[in-house]
Amino acid sequence: MRPITAVFYRDYRQRMTNIGFVFWDLFVPLAYLMLFGLGFERMMAGSSVIGDQIPGYTAFLLPGVLAMVTFTVAMNTSWGFFMDKDSGIFYELLTYPITRPQFLIGKIGFSVLLSVIGSLLAIVLGVVALDIGIRWDLLPLTVVIVVAGTASWFFLFSMVAIRLQRMDAFNTVTSAAYILLMFMSPMFYPVVDLRAWFRTVAWLNPMTWQVDLLRVSMLGTGSAATLWLEAAGLVGFALACLALASRALNRAH
Repeated sequence: MRPITAVFYRDYRQRMTNIGFVFWDLFVPLAYLMLFGLGFERMMAGSSVIGDQIPGYTAFLLPGVLAMVTFTVAMNTSWGFFMDKDSGIFYELLTYPITRPQFLIGKIGFSVLLSVIGSLLAIVLGVVALDIGIRWDLLPLTVVIVVAGTASWFFLFSMVAIRLQRMDAFNTVTSAAYILLMFMSPMFYPVVDLRAWFRTVAWLNPMTWQVDLLRVSMLGTGSAATLWLEAAGLVGFALACLALASRALNRAH
């Protein structure tokens, strides 16, 4: 555990030197919830269909905001690989007596902490300011999904950051992923009535799996059979991304 703790502490010190990223991680998703949630709820006359239930749009959006928190935290944390490359310490870190998976797990520790804090802030804002009713009895499950989602996206973006040598290329990839993964999922709107090709792409999107799982843990909606498949898919996605990121680290030179 000591190597993982050391990497966690180093990442904490590195992230806290750039408060702007921490602010973006925690508060920009809250702005989405307030601005998009209230605006679209008024435009849609206060309803949005999720299966057979019709909650307000803000309730529909809240699980998507939690998924957005995990995504942005993971993306900004993986950007730190370029800071390490520029300083030259990245290649020195690879010589330390620590396995590649331990190194990656240590780096996601602070990211997971930020994601949980950001998610709890969004939940408190939704419940207190927007009067959203959630399943408090399933809050531990919500935290587990947030942790799994953060790990999945971090391992994915870490692989990209390690393989790419130019920061502008990394920014292009992450910006495209930000738009495609979020808007080709049910994060902002239901996809059940959209065109078949869009539904197919959305159902293959790991962001959809995470959002659907968060909706069942927070609102109690969704099909049990589908949710088990999505849970297995999210875990498999996280493990596959960890393996690919570890492989990229092994090949780094």
